[in-house]
Amino acid sequence: MAGSRYRPAPEPGVVLQADRLYRFFHTGGEEVLALSGVSLRLAAGERVVVAGESGSGKSTLLACLAGLDEPDGGVVHVAGHRLTGRTEAERARLRAAHLGMVYQYGNLLEHLTVARNIAFVRTLAGRRPVDVSDLLESVGLAGRGGAYPAELSGGQAARAGLAVALANDPEVLIADEPTGELDADTEERVLGLLTARAARGIAVLVASHSPVIARTADRVLTLRDGQEVR
Repeated sequence: MAGSRYRPAPEPGVVLQADRLYRFFHTGGEEVLALSGVSLRLAAGERVVVAGESGSGKSTLLACLAGLDEPDGGVVHVAGHRLTGRTEAERARLRAAHLGMVYQYGNLLEHLTVARNIAFVRTLAGRRPVDVSDLLESVGLAGRGGAYPAELSGGQAARAGLAVALANDPEVLIADEPTGELDADTEERVLGLLTARAARGIAVLVASHSPVIARTADRVLTLRDGQEVR
């Protein structure tokens, strides 16, 4: 079990903590090291960008930090709770309670309206139903709660995905290439939304190739071949 021998304690003031993460994959009969001893600390309100070329381990790292994948070694804590070494169902409950996820290609259920996508996430997290109009207005989608994902432009879909990620009032927002398919103007708008959320105390972790996003981060963690470049 990952992290069974190495059990560092969660640190005060740190909402997302990773210690010595390792991840191996087997492909074509060979063992590939995707992460090699990567550690991370993220405090409330902090903005950190994970940078690196394709194949450097960015998406693998984010998947391990979000509990979507289990590392082969190392420990992850979110909001003081150990995430690694748990069952998939336990990780899902912790993710729903503490994390918001933004995906490059969207996280919207196509058969639900934007408002119902938000309501669905709140239900999974055990949150009470709320009027979503304020949340939609905060991401520039006032009046679009009744729209289906197919009716949104690329920029609107990206902002709707951000609204869904924020629906469970997360302590940590994790975004994997959230502006990768967007034009420069829309990228700036999404970046502004991420910055605004950090100002409210949400820790923001973004994997991105974008130099624009990297310039606005408090810190940049650069990966190469699964290792941090120091």
